[in-house]
Amino acid sequence: MTTTTTPERHRSLGDHTWQDQAVCHPSECNPVDPEVFFPGPDETEKITTALSLCGQCPVRLACLDAALEGGETHGIRGGLTQEERAPLHEKIAKRLDYARVNATLAGRDIHLTSAERRAVVLAGYRQGVTVERLAWLLKITEEHALKLYRETRRAIRNRDLQQSARTGQTSGAVGDRLERIDFGTAA
Repeated sequence: MTTTTTPERHRSLGDHTWQDQAVCHPSECNPVDPEVFFPGPDETEKITTALSLCGQCPVRLACLDAALEGGETHGIRGGLTQEERAPLHEKIAKRLDYARVNATLAGRDIHLTSAERRAVVLAGYRQGVTVERLAWLLKITEEHALKLYRETRRAIRNRDLQQSARTGQTSGAVGDRLERIDFGTAA
C-alpha cells in the first residue's frame, strides 16, 4: 500500500479558483441548493445537510480561511456554523501557521496574519533572505524590509544579552551568536 500526502493548499492573494472544487458549488452534475448553507437557527435539517456536505469537501480549509479572513460571519462555511466560527474570528489576527510562513518564503502570495508576517521576517533574517526578496515577499518597500531586519537583529541581540546575563556569559560570546544562521525552515 502506498501512502501519499499532498501539501496543504493555501489560498493565494486574490485566488478564488478553489470555489470551483467546493462541494457546495452547484453544477449540472451537482445540483446543490446554496440556501442550505444559510439556514435559520431552528432549521436543524438544513444545518445537518450543510455540515455533511462540508465534511466531504476537498477545499474545506480554504473555505474556512476565506470566511475568517474575509470576516464572513453568516452561514455555514468551512464545515463550521457561524456560532462555531465566532471564536476563530476573534483569534484570526494571532494565527501562526508555519506552513503558511514557509509557503510565503517559497514565493507564494499567501494571506498572512500579523504573527505570520513577523515569522516570515524572522525566518527570512535567519535564512539570509535578501532585503529585496523580503520586500517582494511581503509586498513592502525595501526601506521597510530593511527596517524590519534591523528590528529583528536588535530583538535577537537583546534576547541574547538577557540570556547571557542570566547565565553569566561574557559579551564576546553573544556577538558570535548574532550572525545569520540558516535553520532550514521557519518551523
